[in-house]
Amino acid sequence: VLSHNLCTVLNVPHDPVALEEHFRDDDEGPVSNQGYMPYLNKFILEKVQGNFDKVEFNRMCWTLCAKKNLSKSLLLISDEDAFKVWVIFNFLSEDKYPLIIVPEEIEYFLKKLTEAMGAGWQQEQFDHYKIALNTSREGLSAWELIDLIGSGQFSKGMDRQTVSMAINEVFNELILDVLKQGYMLKKGHKRKNWTERWFVLKPNIISYYVSEDLRDKKGDIMLDGNCCVEALPDKDGKKCLFLIKCLDKSFEISASDKKKKQEWIQAIQTTVNLLRGGNPPPHKEARQKRKELRQKLLAEQEELERQMKELQTANENKQKELETVRKQLEAAAARAAEEEKKRLQTQVELQDRFSLELEREKMVRQKMEEQVAQKSSELEQYLQRVRELEEMYKQLQEALEDEKQARQDEETVRKLQARLLEEESAKRAELEKWHLEQQQAIQMTEAEKQELENQRLIKEQALQVAMHQLEQLELERKEALEQYEEVKKKLETAANNTKSWKDKVAHHEGLIRLIEPGSKNPHLITNWGPAAFTEAELEQRQKSWKGKKATSE
Repeated sequence: VLSHNLCTVLNVPHDPVALEEHFRDDDEGPVSNQGYMPYLNKFILEKVQGNFDKVEFNRMCWTLCAKKNLSKSLLLISDEDAFKVWVIFNFLSEDKYPLIIVPEEIEYFLKKLTEAMGAGWQQEQFDHYKIALNTSREGLSAWELIDLIGSGQFSKGMDRQTVSMAINEVFNELILDVLKQGYMLKKGHKRKNWTERWFVLKPNIISYYVSEDLRDKKGDIMLDGNCCVEALPDKDGKKCLFLIKCLDKSFEISASDKKKKQEWIQAIQTTVNLLRGGNPPPHKEARQKRKELRQKLLAEQEELERQMKELQTANENKQKELETVRKQLEAAAARAAEEEKKRLQTQVELQDRFSLELEREKMVRQKMEEQVAQKSSELEQYLQRVRELEEMYKQLQEALEDEKQARQDEETVRKLQARLLEEESAKRAELEKWHLEQQQAIQMTEAEKQELENQRLIKEQALQVAMHQLEQLELERKEALEQYEEVKKKLETAANNTKSWKDKVAHHEGLIRLIEPGSKNPHLITNWGPAAFTEAELEQRQKSWKGKKATSE
């Protein structure tokens, strides 16, 4: 029955034999959707030529689905208006199953309805509705759109007749391709009389009827690219005239007012221009542009989503890499922190050690400075003592010279004394001899005795003189010995002082050395004189300093 009715509405010859052949081996029977769709496409839809009444086809489809899906209890519109809304939905819906109408097309349809009702468009109200719609779904189904229009949400304050007229106007424009319609006067070709007609402008034809119910059609004005429309001056008592020129005929028409006249001229001229350019009607072209724009936006959105997915994938990979790097960095940071902790601990220990050594060095330096100051003072004292010792040395040299001279004199005196003693002995012997001789001489003669007495007196005087000289030399020798003892004591005192100072200098690394025989080994020289340490000690200290510096770095 469905196939027969479809063939009747679509003006396609029905072939029952093909239907039976198609479903013969189907175990599920002829009501199988899976099996019927190939048959519908092959034996019915592919044979459609386009010479069928689309409204009747829509009514058949409406009859099949309306009873099951249409809700009549809450609708403020008639079944006929619901049918027209359903047809408009099929025109504006997206070309994919299940069919839905997107918010942009809903806005376009509601604007058309509002304009047809003569009301103002409430953009803010629709924006709120659109936001609520987008949060739950992509669009509305046909029955949801009928519920929306029938609920009166966007037609508050309008009666049912006004809404019905608006739906009918939008239906005529979008479905029946009615670009403009209305009553005007037409001049007859034979009688030349003026008759009121209901004109309907479509993309390639202007039809005129007795009334707007479209039951009694009086004729058509076929439009093509060669047609033109022009305004005419008022004549024969008729105003607002314009002329439609076609190849075979011309039509004089009178509008009700200048505004209507201008609207009709503009609408007819637009239609002719579209025919010349081979363009579709404005509402179909606008729909196609909106669809292309949505497809473009959808493609861009899909491309953006694809790029976002790629970026997300890349971001996830990067996140994994970053997580791996982060873990590595955390491990490295932990190792670095441990090493830093060890380094800081080592640095603190080194700083403590260096601080102690620095304090020690400062103390040593302070002590050395004190010692240097003390040594400088001692050096001054030493230099003063050295000068005194040099003076004493000079005096000692002089004393030694005097002692030497005294010793020489003493030796001379000793020699003289020895000689005198020898002489005295000789003289004593001689005196004894003389005494003996004197005794003998006394015995011999008194004169000789007297003479001998005189000689004895002379010799005694000479002996006394020699004894006096010997005593004098003995006194000088004692004085020289006393001076020698004094100089010797001074030398011992100076030697003791020099030895004590030398011991102190040697105890403090010997900044100043006494004048003494030098070592055979080469010595280092500083700004203050010979160094207090050897070359080996200097190399050992340099190695110690370099090791401390490398450890601190």
